[in-house]
Amino acid sequence: MWIDTLSAVGFRNLNILSQELTPGVNIIHGMNAQGKTSFLEAVYFCAFGRSLRAGNDKDLVNFDKSTAHVRVDVNTQLNGYTSTIDAHIEKVGQKSIKGLMFNRVPIKHMKDLFGRLLVVMFSPDDLRLVKAGPYERRRFMDMEICQLSPIYYSDLKEYHRVLKQRNALLKILQKDKTQQESLSIWDEQLANYGKRIMRARFAFIEKINRIAKEIHLNITQGTEELQLIYLPNVSDMEAYADSLKKSQTRDIAQATTTVGIHKDDINFTIDNISARFYGSQGQQRTAALSIKLAEIEIIKKSTNETPVLLLDDVLSELDGSRQNFLLKQITNLQTLITCTGLEDVLLNLKDHNILKMQNGTIRK
Repeated sequence: MWIDTLSAVGFRNLNILSQELTPGVNIIHGMNAQGKTSFLEAVYFCAFGRSLRAGNDKDLVNFDKSTAHVRVDVNTQLNGYTSTIDAHIEKVGQKSIKGLMFNRVPIKHMKDLFGRLLVVMFSPDDLRLVKAGPYERRRFMDMEICQLSPIYYSDLKEYHRVLKQRNALLKILQKDKTQQESLSIWDEQLANYGKRIMRARFAFIEKINRIAKEIHLNITQGTEELQLIYLPNVSDMEAYADSLKKSQTRDIAQATTTVGIHKDDINFTIDNISARFYGSQGQQRTAALSIKLAEIEIIKKSTNETPVLLLDDVLSELDGSRQNFLLKQITNLQTLITCTGLEDVLLNLKDHNILKMQNGTIRK
């Protein structure tokens, strides 16, 4: 899978009417604040329908514009035809209206977007994947599984809808406990969705652990062993509903649901030692790199398609050996790399396409 052309007008500071991209390596270079990351973010938005950085879609629209539009033409290996994804954002006061289309047909449900454009993103923020809080690792699991399973997205969306309703009831019960029996209704629904999400997460971690472990061994020349361990908040999947029931008194006191998949985490170990707490910065970066490369392999095996790899100024965060290892892995998939300068290691890549970003426009 690769992107033939990208158009982005009014998205952040971009003003790109139609930019052709090569199926190989596309190097986007330029000074800071010129739009390089926004270019990758536009691609990401078409794949996931959400931003990498902005908390509100309206923040993606240029200050001087009222609307933003992004279009990508995607060529698939499996079917051999080109499809189009359009994303439109309109500012309406302090809010925004978002519209997405696939081949000019409106996408009514987000689950129908996932898988249309397969993307793996690697940015400096991903280096925090190992050492940051659990939210980052849950988000990593969810975004990747959603690409591969629209059903997972639906389950996740319904889980958070029920969770919101349960938390609202908990606040009421702090003042009026006569409705406490109603909790069992939400507990049952929460447990059903939670168990399905847990099964998908267990399967995903099992796959990515196997692949990332092998990649990590290659990077470290067999000196270190990486392991990913899924840490579900509910230890017994079949007792999910019982765990919610046992926590009702505490949940009412705190007016929030204290157990469930929204509290899950992943433990990264190197040679059976926690990489988060005891790993060096170099070890944490190597682990993050291994995980991202493992994502690519999972997508290939699950879909028979190669994803588009987005590398946002990560080469400056990696030493020479890790740079070389990463670049050796991108010979057979489309890659968009942003950088401030054209390092020699990039110019040695075969079939590379150099694009200069300046004030939101591209000059070849």
